[in-house]
Amino acid sequence: MRLDDFDPNSINIGDQRGSGFSLGGTGGKVGCGSIVIALIAALVFGVDPGQMLGGMQDAGTGQVATQGGTTATESCNIDAVSKESCNALSSLNKTWAPLFEAAQIPFTPPKLWFYSQNGRSGCGAAQSAMGPFYCPSDQGIYIDTDFFREMEQKLGAGGDFARVYVMAHEYGHHVQALTGLAGQIRSAQDSNPSQANRLQVAMELQADCYAGVWAGRNRDRIEPGDLEEGLTAAHAIGDDTLSGGRAPEAAFTHGSSAQRMEWLRRGIQTADEDQCDTFAEFQR
Repeated sequence: MRLDDFDPNSINIGDQRGSGFSLGGTGGKVGCGSIVIALIAALVFGVDPGQMLGGMQDAGTGQVATQGGTTATESCNIDAVSKESCNALSSLNKTWAPLFEAAQIPFTPPKLWFYSQNGRSGCGAAQSAMGPFYCPSDQGIYIDTDFFREMEQKLGAGGDFARVYVMAHEYGHHVQALTGLAGQIRSAQDSNPSQANRLQVAMELQADCYAGVWAGRNRDRIEPGDLEEGLTAAHAIGDDTLSGGRAPEAAFTHGSSAQRMEWLRRGIQTADEDQCDTFAEFQR
C-alpha cells in the first residue's frame, strides 16, 4: 500500500525500545489489562495462557533490544517497519478525524508506542509475545515491530498490507473507545458474563471492519496483491484456524477466519463505517 511519508508534527509517538523495562520487581505487576491481552496473544500464538502469564513475571532479557529514538522522526526511522507504522498512523489520523468531525464527536488521535521485548502501558505490562494491542486507559497503540516477523514466519501472513491491517485494526479499537462503545460493551460483559465472549467477538469484527473502511477510503493507495495479503492475515488469525479447529465457537473471542475476512472485506468494499454494526448482525 502506497502511503505518504508521515508528518512528525501530526502524529504522537512514544518509544520504549532500549529503555530496559523489566516485568519483574517494582512496577512490573501484571494488571487486569495485561491478563486480557495475554489471553488474546495466547490465541494468536497457540500457547498456554498460564505459561504466558507466568513468563510475564520473569521474562528474560538475554536478547539485545533495539535502541529507540527520542523524537518522532528518530523513532519512525529506526527501520522500515517503524516508518511504515508511522506512515499508517498518519494516514489513519487523516482518514478518521473528518469522520468524527462530521459526527460531531470529539476526536483525539491515539499515541503509538514502540517497545522491544518488554514495556509498560496504562493497561499493565507489555511483552513481545502479546503482539500489537490497544490500551483504552492511555489511548495507546503498542507495537513490538518484531511481531510482524513472527506473523509472517509463524502464521504465513506477510506483506505490507498485512502489517498495516493490524495497525488499522488496533486503531479501530481506538475509534470504539472514542465513541463510547468500548465502555458500553465492557459494562454489558460485566452484567452478563455468559455473553462476554460473544460481545468480544463483535468488538473484534467491528475493528476489522473499521480497518477495512480506512483502506476503502484510501483505495487509490491500494496496490495489486494488497487485498489478498490482508485477507490472508485475517484468515490466519481467526479463532478456528489458530486453534486448529479444536476451540468451540462459544470460546471464540475474535471470530472465525471466515468472519474476520467477511468484515474486513465489507469495510473495504463499502468504505462506510455505518456498515460495521457487527452487534446488530449478532442479534439476528
